[in-house]
Amino acid sequence: MKITLRQIEAFRAVTELGSFSRAAERLDTSQPALSQVIRDLESALGTRLFDRTTRRVDLTEAGTAFAASALAGLDEIGRAVEQVQDLRLLRRGTVRVAAPPLLAWTALPRALAGIAENHPGLEVRIADLGTDAIMEQVRGGQADLGLGTFPPAADGFDRLPVLRDELMAFVPSGDGPDRMGWTALAGLDLITLTRESGIRLLTEVGFETAQLPLRPRYEVHQIGTALALVAGGLGCAVLPAYARAAVGTRPIRAVPLTDPVIAREITLITARDRSLSPATVAVRGVIRQVLRAMAG
Repeated sequence: MKITLRQIEAFRAVTELGSFSRAAERLDTSQPALSQVIRDLESALGTRLFDRTTRRVDLTEAGTAFAASALAGLDEIGRAVEQVQDLRLLRRGTVRVAAPPLLAWTALPRALAGIAENHPGLEVRIADLGTDAIMEQVRGGQADLGLGTFPPAADGFDRLPVLRDELMAFVPSGDGPDRMGWTALAGLDLITLTRESGIRLLTEVGFETAQLPLRPRYEVHQIGTALALVAGGLGCAVLPAYARAAVGTRPIRAVPLTDPVIAREITLITARDRSLSPATVAVRGVIRQVLRAMAG
C-alpha cells in the first residue's frame, strides 16, 4: 500500500471544505483529477472515505478515523518543512563559536552585533578557550566554528584564512622609533606569555634569530594581563598585532618588529567531515568581515 503526500493533501481539502469542486479550486486542479486522486487513496486503503450526494460530501466512519491521524501527520510534515525553510533562510539556527579569550573579547562582540541586526533569529554561543581546546571542540562537534591560529599539521579541518597577523612590541607610550628590530629588545624588561601559548613559541623564534637570550621579567597566561603590565610601565610585551584592539585609551604604543618579521595566519576552522549549516556559513562570513575591518 503506497499513499502519497498529494493524496493526503487532497483528502484534507475535501474534508475541510466539504466539496470536491471547492477543494479542486484550492488545489488548483480539475474536479475530475481530484476525484481520481481520492479514488486512488480509497483503493489503497481498501475502503470508502466519503459519502457523496449531489448536495454534500460527508466522511464515512473510516474517513473520520483516517482523518484523525493522517491530518495531524500532515500538519507535522508542514511544520517540519517550515522549520527547514527557517534554517535555510536564516530565520532560526544556532552556531557555536570557539575563540581565544582576546579575540572573543575584541572581535566577537562586533560580529554578534552585526548578526543580531541582520539575522535576529540566529543564536550564537561563544566559548573562550585556548588553541588546543578550540581544535578539540571543533573536531568533536561541540563547536561549529573555531577562530585563531592553528598548527599547519593539524588535520581534519577546513580552513578559511582571515588575515595575516604580525608580532609587534607593545611598549609604554612615549617617544620612540616607528619600527624596531628584535635586537632593540635587549636590556628591556620583557613580559611574555607562558610556554603553553603559541605566541610564546614565536617570540622565542624571534629572539633566537636575533641571537638574544630570552629572559622574561614577567610571564602571564593572558594577553590582557600582559597589556595591563605594559600600561603600568612594568616592561614591554611581544604580542600579535590584533592585541591593538584591546589597548583602548591605555598609554601603550604598538611598534612593528623587524629582522625578522614574524607573522602567522588567523583562520576560521570547521570540521571537514561535517556539512555546514546556512547559519554557520553566515556567521563565519560576518566574523571574517569584522576581523578584516579591525585589521584595516
